[in-house]
Amino acid sequence: MAIKKYEKEDVKIVWQNEKCIHSANCAKGLSSVFKPKEKPWIQPDGASKQAIIDQVNKCPSGALSIEK
Repeated sequence: MAIKKYEKEDVKIVWQNEKCIHSANCAKGLSSVFKPKEKPWIQPDGASKQAIIDQVNKCPSGALSIEK
């Protein structure tokens, strides 16, 4: 299982690819950060820390999480 981490300020976005169900909630909700057609596909500089936390908390599969 691949686990990738993307940092912004004092927060790390954690993505676990095997948990991802590709609902696209992240990209639809915060397209300035979650860009599935680009590499890296998570670009934390595209939004505020709180906006990222709020969107990650909406991930239905738990593939995205926040590590503090």
